[in-house]
Amino acid sequence: MITLTIHTNVIKKIILSAIKANKGKYSYEELVIDGLKILDMIRNVGCKITITGKENLKNLKSPCVFIANHMSTLETLVLPGVIGKEFRVTFVVKKSLLNYPFFGKILSALNPIPVTRKNPREDYKVVITEGLKRLQEGISVIVFPQATREIIFDPIKFNTLGIKLAKKAHVPAVPIALRTDAWGIGKIFKDFGKIDPSKPVCFFIGSPLYVENKGLKEHMQVIQFIENSLKKCYN
Repeated sequence: MITLTIHTNVIKKIILSAIKANKGKYSYEELVIDGLKILDMIRNVGCKITITGKENLKNLKSPCVFIANHMSTLETLVLPGVIGKEFRVTFVVKKSLLNYPFFGKILSALNPIPVTRKNPREDYKVVITEGLKRLQEGISVIVFPQATREIIFDPIKFNTLGIKLAKKAHVPAVPIALRTDAWGIGKIFKDFGKIDPSKPVCFFIGSPLYVENKGLKEHMQVIQFIENSLKKCYN
C-alpha cells in the first residue's frame, strides 16, 4: 500500500510537471521544490532522511561537478532539491531516459548531457564537450560514474569521468555519497520498485576538491568519501 501510494503521487507530480515543461512553463525553482516534496513523501511514510554537508557549498561560487554513486531512481528525482536552488544543475543521463513518457520532458527541460552507455570513447567525448558548455553557462553537472544503479558500492566500477570533466573545466569536484535503496528497483518497471520505510535515506555532501595533475588523488578521495559515508548510513 505504501509503495502504491508513493508511486501514484510521484507519477501524478511528474505528469503535471511534464505538461508544464512541454509548454515551457516549468521553472528550475519548481523542479527544486518538487524534489523536496518527494523527499517529504518518503519521510512521511517512515523513512529517516539524513542530509549532511550542505555547509560545504556555502562559499562555493563557481559551478562545479557533483560526483555521486547511483543507487535508485530517487536521487534523479530529488538531487536538485538536496543540493539547493543556489546551484542550477543538470545530469549526465542515459539517452533512452529522454524518451520516457512525461519524465523525459522534465529531464529535457534541464538540458542534460545524454550518453548511450554503449561506446565509452564516444560517451567521453560527449560528456567533456557538452559538460564544458554547461559549466561555462554557470550550470553545474551531476555525474554518476557507475554505468548502472548498484545497491553495493563497487569502486572498481566507479570511473574517473567526473574528475576529468572538473579538471578540463577548471572547476571544483564535489563528492556526494547517497543511500537511496529505500526506493527499490522494480521487477517489471525498474524505476518503480518497492518502498521500504525501514531503510534510511542518506545524502552526504563532501568538501570541494580542486583537481591537480591527472586527478588520481582526487578520484581516490571521492571513492574514500563515498565508502566512509556509506558506512555511517549502514551502521
